[in-house]
Amino acid sequence: QLQLVESGGGLVQPGGSLRLSCAASGFTLDYYAIGWFRQAPGKEREAISCINSNGGSTNYADSVKGRFALSRDNAKNTAYLRMNSLNGEDTAVYYCARAPFCTRREGPYNTWGQGTQVTVSS
Repeated sequence: QLQLVESGGGLVQPGGSLRLSCAASGFTLDYYAIGWFRQAPGKEREAISCINSNGGSTNYADSVKGRFALSRDNAKNTAYLRMNSLNGEDTAVYYCARAPFCTRREGPYNTWGQGTQVTVSS
């Protein structure tokens, strides 16, 4: 069964950091780009970043550029999203998804995780 599972979400104070993980099972992550998306209450889902299959290329939405960083460990079949300097606007459910290439358009993504909640609050 093809599956992506996010973990690492939780409650964090403003200015804090979290690292989300996206673990793949049922397929080899090596051949896929991984995108990260988030959906805040009452808002549409937003594409925030993606990393290509070998980790050599990344891109970020302006809303997270300079604060979030992507990485991946293909040996562990896992991708990561490091989030620093978090603020209330980062509160959302975060999703990872796989695509054949790195893009912030949702169409190419064909396998999605279930999401992990990130809440930034004092």
